[in-house]
Amino acid sequence: MQGVTLKSRAAAFACAAGALVFTLSLVLAYTAGEQDDAVAIGRSLIIAILCGTMSWASAARSMATTASAIDAATERLLAAAHGDLQSAVPPEIGQELPDLSVAMESLFSQVRTNLDHVQALALFDQITGLANRTSFCRQVERLLAEHDDSGQPTLFFIDLDGFKGVNDTLGHAAGDQLLARVAGRLREVVMAQVSTGGGDAVIGRLAGDEFTLFFPHLTGPAAAQRIARAIQFALGERFDLGSQHVELGASIGIACYPDHGDTLAGLLRAADIAMYHAKHEGRGRAEIYTDALALEAQDRAELERDLLTGLQRDEFLLEFQPQIDVGQGRVVAAEALVRWAHPERDLVMPGAFVPMAEESGAIVALGDWVMSRVCETAARWAKAGLSQRIAINISTRELSQPDFFLRLRHAIATHGAPATMLELEITESLAMDMDPRVLDQLAALRRDGVRVAIDDFGTGYSNLSRLKELPVDRVKIDRSLVRDIATSAEARTICSAVVGLIQGLGMEVVVEGIETQAQMDVLRVIGCTLFQGYHLARPAGERNYLAQFGGQAPMPLRDAG
Repeated sequence: MQGVTLKSRAAAFACAAGALVFTLSLVLAYTAGEQDDAVAIGRSLIIAILCGTMSWASAARSMATTASAIDAATERLLAAAHGDLQSAVPPEIGQELPDLSVAMESLFSQVRTNLDHVQALALFDQITGLANRTSFCRQVERLLAEHDDSGQPTLFFIDLDGFKGVNDTLGHAAGDQLLARVAGRLREVVMAQVSTGGGDAVIGRLAGDEFTLFFPHLTGPAAAQRIARAIQFALGERFDLGSQHVELGASIGIACYPDHGDTLAGLLRAADIAMYHAKHEGRGRAEIYTDALALEAQDRAELERDLLTGLQRDEFLLEFQPQIDVGQGRVVAAEALVRWAHPERDLVMPGAFVPMAEESGAIVALGDWVMSRVCETAARWAKAGLSQRIAINISTRELSQPDFFLRLRHAIATHGAPATMLELEITESLAMDMDPRVLDQLAALRRDGVRVAIDDFGTGYSNLSRLKELPVDRVKIDRSLVRDIATSAEARTICSAVVGLIQGLGMEVVVEGIETQAQMDVLRVIGCTLFQGYHLARPAGERNYLAQFGGQAPMPLRDAG
């Protein structure tokens, strides 16, 4: 279409030039006094034809040059459409069509820049600059395909310990800054490994606070353990984020090719299983994958799937363990302990499913079931004239729910449970970190008659000035503080100091985990009278519990064993 237009313009230009020359020739002939019209017209016509022909030739030449430039531009654009963005724009385009040449160069440059940016977004994590999941997997799969039996390819799966707390308390901007610092320290670990001849590694950030390292040529498990220790040391040092100081750690899972997986997917699964075991065993650990860990993970996954089904089928039950005031010889409270009557297993204890419920979020539904059942039980006990409180353990996940207190009050109102019959037990670490909203709600419950206790005291790091400000009635000393109290002078000194501090703040002390009469005798000398533990009574179902501890008369101490 463009060629036709150029030819039309050239023809029109030649005709116009010939007509103009013809007219001028006639005018000049008549002005000169030429008398013969035919001769004048003939001469003018010859001149016009010559001029038009010359004009057409000149325009045709220009048209051919322009058309050639346009053809070159068309071919260059087609090449760009097929991916060639690097070749230069042909010079004839710049000579004949300079504006088009400049526009094409600018367009190609912008497209190249955009493609580079898209590639960076597709292959690199924007926060840390490390390879993202896609890029990491591509690189590792290529290295596995090229493996030549020199050394053992090893994958490290790293999960940061305590990162969620940083995000929650300092904000996501600080969290992103911390992730970038972690990436920098992982690079330093790899550089140190390279400098000692251990070989380079691929570092990636899979998601959230999960990082991966892949070494193509390690010498075996001993080298893997050495690198894991270097990673833990690097991430265990304090991070300085402006005015904030953050302590982190890492749980690490290790998988080796091909023993633990002959594909990247298999290695990732094995390393993830080992990492989860490291975290479950107390964090700050490194574990190498084993078949036993795989069986444990499979069992855990099956139990997790059964958990929600168990809630729907009402497979859970409560057992009660008394808290006894040995000075008065009577039971003052009963701790409600949840059990799972799994249809295909023995009675499942809370240690096997509560942590799993915490991680999956099922603890909220389980906690609602416990609250409802305890409120219903408290209402029945009150009608029967039994004045013992029932204590409920409240998890961090439950208390973080915005409507937790609303649901608790609804359960109390629905079952008509007296508030004075209920006691909430929260862990020491949770008590130290409660925000003002939760503190206000707990204080309101205490005004209504609900008691509040700190559970497992002595397992965390308490701030005593913070403790005296909390809306708390009782503190339950953890079994770890009294385990050796009958045989260790140091244990007695520590326990005596803790009991004195708590009682000095005006709170009751309950000692849990009592397993021997000797422990109880020493603690009574220290000044404790409230006890809970297997030496006094094991947890029991409601019927058996009431049969032993449901009477109103004071309970002789000899019957408590």
